[in-house]
Amino acid sequence: MNSSISFWNRSAARYAQRPIADQNAYLRKIALTQKYLNPEMDVLEFGCGTGSTALIHAPRVRSYLATDASPRMIDIARKRKTEKSADNLRFVVATLDDMQHRQQAFDVILGLNILHLLRDPERAIQQVSSMLKPGGVFISNTACLQDTCPYLKPVAALARVLRLAPYVNFLSRAQLERHLEHAGFQIDYRWVPETSKDVYFLIARKPE
Repeated sequence: MNSSISFWNRSAARYAQRPIADQNAYLRKIALTQKYLNPEMDVLEFGCGTGSTALIHAPRVRSYLATDASPRMIDIARKRKTEKSADNLRFVVATLDDMQHRQQAFDVILGLNILHLLRDPERAIQQVSSMLKPGGVFISNTACLQDTCPYLKPVAALARVLRLAPYVNFLSRAQLERHLEHAGFQIDYRWVPETSKDVYFLIARKPE
């Protein structure tokens, strides 16, 4: 099993109990995202973790497919779903590679706190583009650590070797924007929260 998946399986229960670090920023991202949602839409969220955001957004769309590579994360998400009324929401253990047969199937795709955990985020963004319908929207929230604390790169590598942390890709904001532009996206919205400078929230649109 991939070492990062093993890490998230071990951490799932603790992760589910962890409070949101910046509640005000989180609520603003929720509100911004929901401006792009409507009841006729089919949505994919990859790297959904324990499903908290999916459960908030699912009532606003026709169908919501939330995926994560960690089976234990999805187990917790499914248990949370039983406490809600969300018949249009499915939680599935899957990666973007597993979803490639769903070409031009989604109106909106969310990748929240996930691109910096991938070894090839550029390829992931290309995959997202292929799964979006023309005019579809990609919403991402990414830690761009190359801009704020590049000196932590050797620390992150050591933590991964010691199985104390997952793989972390030290992206910059400029690099992330280039990846989106190379995939044909047009960026509609950019935001770096004042209280969370590591984070880059982006809303990008695939051309019609």
